[in-house]
Amino acid sequence: MRSFAFADLLIGVGVLFVLEGLIFAASPSWMRRAMKSAMATPDNVLRVVGIASAVLGLILIWAVRR
Repeated sequence: MRSFAFADLLIGVGVLFVLEGLIFAASPSWMRRAMKSAMATPDNVLRVVGIASAVLGLILIWAVRR
């Protein structure tokens, strides 16, 4: 098993930027509504969704790299 390389992290961040940029370019009004909705969501809900997303991401990375 090879170790996690810094280049892999940078590739992941780059993919994140590409996907986010495509969503903003394709539908800026939808993204604006989504951000307004996030502003109205309580902190504890955002925190739980963020933790769940991070855990699912780690599981996906683990599964792919395994």
